[in-house]
Amino acid sequence: QVQLVESGGGLVQPGGSLRLSCAASGSIFSINAMGWYRQAPGKERELVAIIIRDDSTDYADSVKGRFTISRDNARNTAYLWMSSLKPEDTAVYYCNAYIMTVVGGVPNGMDYWGKGTQVTVSS
Repeated sequence: QVQLVESGGGLVQPGGSLRLSCAASGSIFSINAMGWYRQAPGKERELVAIIIRDDSTDYADSVKGRFTISRDNARNTAYLWMSSLKPEDTAVYYCNAYIMTVVGGVPNGMDYWGKGTQVTVSS
């Protein structure tokens, strides 16, 4: 059983910073990619940032230069460092990972999602 657990959300003033963490646990063979998505009220879920095994990254245009994604492979953990936060960054942030497990000697890859953490940017 694989789980993703996010932490680090909260209320922050415009211009402030937050760090989100996403820890993967369970019978993990390897993690190919980890990413952060967000969903604001009344809007579709959107990709915020992604990091793959070779540490290459990609970001939504709206967060480039303000957010940084990183990962600690030894801890199966991804981070999202958010700075210069704006009210429009307010959303539930979800962690996503493509994880390889081995069941009965057979490798199996699946997308996993965390339950989300609320980020509210308001004065």
